Amino acid sequence: MRDSIDELAELFKRFPGIGERQARRFVYYLIERNEEFRRTLSERITSLSKQVTQCRECYRFFQTDGNDLCDICASGSRDRSVVMIVEKDADIIAVEKSGFQGTYFVLGGLIPIADEKNIRHTRIDKLQTFLLKKRTDLKELVLGFPMNPSGDFTDQYVRKVLEAYASENSIRIASLGRGLSTGTELEYSDPETIKNALKNRA
Repeated sequence: MRDSIDELAELFKRFPGIGERQARRFVYYLIERNEEFRRTLSERITSLSKQVTQCRECYRFFQTDGNDLCDICASGSRDRSVVMIVEKDADIIAVEKSGFQGTYFVLGGLIPIADEKNIRHTRIDKLQTFLLKKRTDLKELVLGFPMNPSGDFTDQYVRKVLEAYASENSIRIASLGRGLSTGTELEYSDPETIKNALKNRA
């Protein structure tokens, strides 16, 4: 029979990049903290489902105050002629620090290289619907995916899906420039590197 330590460690192992050893370290860390810390953590986790929602336009998660648009999509000062398509929410946080003034769309994942038909975990279909709504305003799509094999494959896949739409509507499709090193995750890139990658997009 599994005990509470094993069960909680199994849950932590579901986090990205967390293995058996790290998962157990998290569990023992929690055991060693006082009751107030564990209660506060539990309350914060529970509040996520009550206070955080997903933007109906870009699919980014944000702290809601009753709105269904995040602060970026609701802003009147953003450049709506440029949309950057990113893999995940954390990428937006990194790009924002670079001074990018366009808007975003969160794809929700990368396209598997070995199985390009397995796109269920991405929002390719929602992306096409999203773009149809912006047809008159849009001038450029920036593909902001990681500089690794999966990111490159997703870049090519998305280009192929959108090329007819872009051509019909005179929309440029650009990828981040090689200011980013091969193997780089956008989430962990510094603002200056992202700024250069945006400047050199092609």
